[in-house]
Amino acid sequence: MPFQSILFEHPEQALPDETVGAPDFFADLNLGQIVDAICAGREEYDLKPFFYRSLRSPDAIRYRHEVMRDLENADLLGPVSAFAEKLREMRARLAQADKLYYKYQKEAWFLDAVETYCDAVQRFAEELAAVAPPSRGFSALRRYFSAYVAAPNFTSLFAETKRIKAALASVKYCVLIRGPSVTVRKYESEGDYSKEVEETFARFNESAVKDYRVEFSEWPDMNHIEAQILEFVALLYPEIFSNLDGYCAKNRNYLDPTVSAFDREVQFYLAYLEHLAAFKRVGLQFCYPEVSEHRDIYSSEAFDLALAHKLIAESRPVVCNDFYLGGRERIFAVSGPNQGGKTTFARTFGQLHYLASLGCPVPGKEARLFLFDRLFTHFEREENIANLRGKLQDDLIRIHDILDRTTPKSILIMNEIFTSTTLQDAIFLSEKILERILELNLLCVWVTFIDEVAAYSEQVVSMVSGTDPRNPASRTFKILRRPADGLAHAMAIADKYGLTYDRLKERLHA
Repeated sequence: MPFQSILFEHPEQALPDETVGAPDFFADLNLGQIVDAICAGREEYDLKPFFYRSLRSPDAIRYRHEVMRDLENADLLGPVSAFAEKLREMRARLAQADKLYYKYQKEAWFLDAVETYCDAVQRFAEELAAVAPPSRGFSALRRYFSAYVAAPNFTSLFAETKRIKAALASVKYCVLIRGPSVTVRKYESEGDYSKEVEETFARFNESAVKDYRVEFSEWPDMNHIEAQILEFVALLYPEIFSNLDGYCAKNRNYLDPTVSAFDREVQFYLAYLEHLAAFKRVGLQFCYPEVSEHRDIYSSEAFDLALAHKLIAESRPVVCNDFYLGGRERIFAVSGPNQGGKTTFARTFGQLHYLASLGCPVPGKEARLFLFDRLFTHFEREENIANLRGKLQDDLIRIHDILDRTTPKSILIMNEIFTSTTLQDAIFLSEKILERILELNLLCVWVTFIDEVAAYSEQVVSMVSGTDPRNPASRTFKILRRPADGLAHAMAIADKYGLTYDRLKERLHA
């Protein structure tokens, strides 16, 4: 199989449209924050489109896992990073050439850019051959680079670049300045008298004196006098500068498209691994999940990547959670006290599945996840006066639209739906939605204040956000697999603050 892409083994897996924006669920799951943090500092590569398209087959995901594992080897990561840095240097030289005005100076910067490219490609091909990474992606890339550097197009470009550089380095000339007159002529082996002058006057140098030497400018662009001198030098060496003109015109499209694509695509992996390093330094774990279309799923010590990024910056601990579904189980009904981590758990579930669908390691010690076709979220929204709908009507329209578009391979994540209606109506509507979800055989996480959702059927698993048994008002942020007990939490908190019926009655009679 010839090398196609370090992201996709087969051409048909390539992104069909890189102008696509972030999926609708990104905001609900805080995936936009995660992608922003991963891509920060790499804006020149335009990596975000790669994070907007999930993969559709387990083999495509394994392809990326193999590449990512290869890059965890410092023997490969070093050469890849060095190659990327060299091509960044090449682009900087090309950008500088575009900013300059004078012809020969622009051509000199272009020549330097091509030399940087050729040196980088040649060295990287040698390093790939030495490391011989085992992944399908890097194995195919190694074969591609080996063939590319041996091909006549590259060898002739490299040789001509070195030849032109050597010819320019051989140019020697003299500048004679007499008042306003400047003369440029070839160097004729005149002696360098500067050393003799320094030795002659050395005995007079008894103390520090003012230095009257003029430093050459380090600005990349020339002034008009320097440019005129260069024009005269070109007239003195017409063949060398004519060859430079021809070289630049002929090699405008020197950059190989496959090499250029690799340079961009590999940043997807480098950016992700660099982002994970900060989490690993504080002891958090990541794993390569098993991803398939089986609905028996689990995750151990998972956490919300966006939230963890903020907590680490504030030197605060990150709470990890476990979950699993087996057999006919399809829905997590997550209940418990407010601010206890329920929404974070729902986001974690969604983040893990989406990151797994990109072929990335996911937060946690171990995981087996579902390969979905589409992911939907229904999180609480503020009322929009523009659509003239009440909150309940808006909830119903949104969930109806979602259920119309789902398939048995979809994932649905809902957060606190039907909070604007009576409990009796909320239970009735929830049961209708549960019926439809189970009919579609969807995997679902439903954060709810309605305990009846958790007890709807054996296919619904109750998860409860934990509190400290000694202090019910204190949250542990652990989400535990056990029956819903919202009333017990409410009574415990009410008792803590003297708000039970009996305590209130006592206070009123006092």
